[in-house]
Amino acid sequence: MGHRLLYRHPDSSVGSSTPRPCAPTVISVRDCVAVGGTDIVLIAGPCAVEGRDMLLDTARAVRRAGACMLRGGAYKPRTSPYDFRGLGEDALAMLVEARAATDLPIVTEIMDPRHVDRMHGVADVLQIGARNMQNYPLLDEVGRVTTPVLLKRGLSATIRELLLAAEYVLAAGNPTVILCERGIRTFETGTRNTLDISAIPVLKSETHLPVIVDPSHASGRAALVTPLALAAIAAGADGLLVEVHPCPRDAKSDGDQSLTPVAFADLVRRADAVATAVGRRLMPNAAEWRRTLIAGVACPA
Repeated sequence: MGHRLLYRHPDSSVGSSTPRPCAPTVISVRDCVAVGGTDIVLIAGPCAVEGRDMLLDTARAVRRAGACMLRGGAYKPRTSPYDFRGLGEDALAMLVEARAATDLPIVTEIMDPRHVDRMHGVADVLQIGARNMQNYPLLDEVGRVTTPVLLKRGLSATIRELLLAAEYVLAAGNPTVILCERGIRTFETGTRNTLDISAIPVLKSETHLPVIVDPSHASGRAALVTPLALAAIAAGADGLLVEVHPCPRDAKSDGDQSLTPVAFADLVRRADAVATAVGRRLMPNAAEWRRTLIAGVACPA
């Protein structure tokens, strides 16, 4: 029984409790974003793609602020079937245009195993949302491609369950998995979810995979996103996944937890200070790397 991602086996009956030496995995996205190294990756954009202009405006704004990847949902799993569920294939075309305009790699959610081929050429990172963390046919299918996978922790999932979900992807043949702590459901009602800060060092001690944090879904409130983001960096997160919208009050999904571009720029400024304090730095985006390439400095793998 082979375990491909763990330092130690999740079952005490399998293997040894002594950690196996294993270098941290650094995942390359379009050759100019490296997730899991010393640099901290900022992924930002709207919860859902709502239209061409809003997407392009948001993409340009988050790039200026320092994001190095663009998030945006084309297909949205919603609690109510009557809520906005994304623009589907039209949104995929808009994401391709946004990438061409900004050089930001695209992170977008996949919900259906049948969409893997459809996402080819659009998604630079395939996101599996919390509701689909244990969608095993989907985990198997994204494991058969080479596109990196961002795997979110389920709403009430244990760390062990998250790791075993990641194991499905790796066992199917895809070694490029990014783990995402996005808060879990508890008895607390002051926030949308409860951010499990302790999961960050636990995951980094148990696995070689990169670990990022989604402070937007963890909090459910825009005013709490920056404090939780800073705490995540201090705890060792390799990146942040942040929802940004040009006009949150008009957003068709998750407006309450979306930052304005100005608020996101402030988050980046403060995150840079915390990263420096813990001996790391924020990863420059593609535009900044192009300037360094002109100066003769290689882009990171």
